[in-house]
Amino acid sequence: MKNESSTREAVQDYYGKTLASSADLKTDACCSIDAIPDHVKSTLCEIHPEVSKKFYGCGSPIPDALEGLTVLDLGCGSGRDCFVLSRLVGEKGRVIGVDMTDEQLAVAFEHIPWHTEKFGYSKPNVEFKKGLIEDLSALGIEDNSVDLVVSNCVINLSPNKPQVLSEIFRVLKPGGELYFSDVFSLRRVPDELRKDPILHGECISGALYKEDFRRILNDLGCVDFRFITERPLEILNPEIEKKLGMAEFVSSTVRAFKIESLEDRCEDYGQVATYLGTVAETPAAFQLDDHHLFEKDRPMLVCGNTAAMLEETRFKKHFKVEGDRSKHFGLFDCEPATFAAAPGEASDGGCC
Repeated sequence: MKNESSTREAVQDYYGKTLASSADLKTDACCSIDAIPDHVKSTLCEIHPEVSKKFYGCGSPIPDALEGLTVLDLGCGSGRDCFVLSRLVGEKGRVIGVDMTDEQLAVAFEHIPWHTEKFGYSKPNVEFKKGLIEDLSALGIEDNSVDLVVSNCVINLSPNKPQVLSEIFRVLKPGGELYFSDVFSLRRVPDELRKDPILHGECISGALYKEDFRRILNDLGCVDFRFITERPLEILNPEIEKKLGMAEFVSSTVRAFKIESLEDRCEDYGQVATYLGTVAETPAAFQLDDHHLFEKDRPMLVCGNTAAMLEETRFKKHFKVEGDRSKHFGLFDCEPATFAAAPGEASDGGCC
């Protein structure tokens, strides 16, 4: 517990006192890895400049089809993503931001009235709570109460990542989604680097080894998750680069669903999914992950897990899924989709 406490104190000092803006960072971990959709870009233009100045995320963990959802942002900082989400969920939706750093939260609290007026809402639909992302129950966030959990380059900063992920899956509703951007390592980070406060604050030394991340989710019952985007992390400081040696890091955006029916392999049940083109932000095609792009009205063969991600989540109304799990054809051929089928025929699918 002492080590966890000292780690949190170091993070609070780094983000509350050391950094004045994103220009003070020594790596490009906080540079977006995602092509920001137009509807998010336009909303970013409506965010107060002081809030944006204090933004330290590494991606754009804001998925589509958010109207009316309850969204939880872990490590919300100054509230930039919360205010973007506030706009996208609409006045009937709800956004909860959680952070432990007073200086960051002060900026977020100060700008609630400004954004409420900017968006034309009669009352705020966003709230901020000071606390630990490892203990959401202490903040009154109940089991099965959240539709979507997002986080932007924060989970790596936690000294107890299994507990964070456990809390996420506790508060998510059945069919709910975790959609987050973070830094991952391609090998386990040595202990001497984990103790470096600058490396930790720069989202490097606390990065999870990708296979350990998979194992944690597996232990929580989430046996299939999907990468959306990924890029190598560039180290901008020669001294930090020298410390890291041959260690490699990637900045990734990941989605995972709370679905009990997922299997640990992609299995073939002969199911076919067709996107109806009804997600307002992406009417021509819908991207589930880095190898599933569903073109409107074009049927695609999918594995059982992908079918579940479309049928048992908020995306259900946007897809027609044919077939069930009554007949099994073995492992699904996990090749990227080709979209080579003739009109009216199912194209080859792709899975993880």
